[in-house]
Amino acid sequence: QVQLVESGGGLVQAGGSLRLSCAASGRTSSGYAMGWFRQAPGKEREFVAAISWASGSNYYANSVNGRFTISRDSAKNLMYLQMNSLKPDDTAAYFCAARLGGSIYYTGSYTYWGQGTQVTVLS
Repeated sequence: QVQLVESGGGLVQAGGSLRLSCAASGRTSSGYAMGWFRQAPGKEREFVAAISWASGSNYYANSVNGRFTISRDSAKNLMYLQMNSLKPDDTAAYFCAARLGGSIYYTGSYTYWGQGTQVTVLS
């Protein structure tokens, strides 16, 4: 089992920044890839970004590429999502997740999920 806890969400004006954190505990492994997903009211959960825990290789959705940066601190089992130039369309609950295999972009590939943290971007 892996436990994931997100933090750092909040209310921000359009154009502002937030940094989300995800703390991992339990049976963590360098074989995992970890990702951020988001879900807005009435919409499906969608991929935002992911990172290979071992190599640090990262992946982004087109909608956030160039604005968001994913990173990790392997020693502390922490993952971050730095979000800059936020837009009202970024408003959603943000979830961190962990997977061992399958497509890094696919929600169903992820086995472990956090409870989510709300990000609200005001226009």
